[in-house]
Amino acid sequence: MTEIFAVERRAAMHAALGDPVRLAMVDDLILGDRSPGELGAVFALSSNLLAHHLKVLEDAGLITRPRSEADRRRSYVQLVPGVLDGLTPTPPTPGTAERVVFVCTHNSARSQLAAALWQRRSPLPAASAGTQPAARVHPRALSAARRHHLRLQAHATAHIADTVRPGDLVVAVCDNAYEHLPARPPLHWSVPDPVPADTDDAFERAYIDLAGRVDRLATALTQPRPLRGHPAP
Repeated sequence: MTEIFAVERRAAMHAALGDPVRLAMVDDLILGDRSPGELGAVFALSSNLLAHHLKVLEDAGLITRPRSEADRRRSYVQLVPGVLDGLTPTPPTPGTAERVVFVCTHNSARSQLAAALWQRRSPLPAASAGTQPAARVHPRALSAARRHHLRLQAHATAHIADTVRPGDLVVAVCDNAYEHLPARPPLHWSVPDPVPADTDDAFERAYIDLAGRVDRLATALTQPRPLRGHPAP
């Protein structure tokens, strides 16, 4: 019975992805989350048609639509973690970048963990920053980093204005930063903030979410080649 259920679930996913628009929407969501309005604009869909496509994808278990932690009136569309394993869609590419900068509000947890994960996963440089940086990294973020053999410095927080430079790919890893930055970052990861819960489990969930996203982005992102005779700094 379990095997039959698994086959039926896979069949429903393939059926949902059989529409070119829905397949393109899922491809778009591999590297980052979008609001329904953003998806509608990207794919030139009316509100009724967008709602239809999102319902099909949601019913098939491919997406979820969590509420923004910043503006509760907003929601974001995101892929269910691991749902595409074995389905092998083609991820979009964000192009090239000289560095990846992960941004959240306080630069005390999610952005710090994301940058540390990136440094372990990719040769491309990484940094992290906050829109309102705290004085230090959250103790539970430091504990999570130690559990997973990542290196974080307790007082190494930074402001986005002092960090981002031309050539960087900015990834907002929280809703608040994404919604309040004057220039929207090209990538947004709607990762729940573990700080309000203040438990090791909450920080572990954030770590797992970030690890999967970092892995997908690292696979897709490339570093620009330096001109001959001018090595990269």
